[in-house]
Amino acid sequence: MRKTAPALLAEDDEDLQIISAQLQDAVARLGDLVYLPRAHRFAGLFNRFRWEDCEDAKDRGLRVRAGLHFNGVLGAKSHKLRHDDADAVVELLAIRFVPEKNGAGTIELLFAGGGAIRLEVECIDATLRDMSGPWPARARPQHDNEAGR
Repeated sequence: MRKTAPALLAEDDEDLQIISAQLQDAVARLGDLVYLPRAHRFAGLFNRFRWEDCEDAKDRGLRVRAGLHFNGVLGAKSHKLRHDDADAVVELLAIRFVPEKNGAGTIELLFAGGGAIRLEVECIDATLRDMSGPWPARARPQHDNEAGR
């Protein structure tokens, strides 16, 4: 029987930035990103690049299937994302929290190409968990500041 990977929990902005770093360059199908209004939950499945395993700049690295969910979600809106193609792939760049009063605020999932999902939340309540074993990545994600490597 396979052991379940430990989860990363976020209850404040500092915790959320750790999850954001773990998910940098993760890819997902739009159909795998779902808002469940009755449950006040947003959930997504990502192929996460395991930056923590990439010691050498020339290493292609590994990917792993990871699940992310947010509880206490009061609403969700998307910007510049295709709603007509559930198989369209998006690349997550960062997750950001914009606070309001009493712990509430907006969580923004920011994607390459300018797309975004904005979640209106009661508070930060997020969980990230790896759900599969790793597999070799096709390529290491490249950023503008790494072009010469």
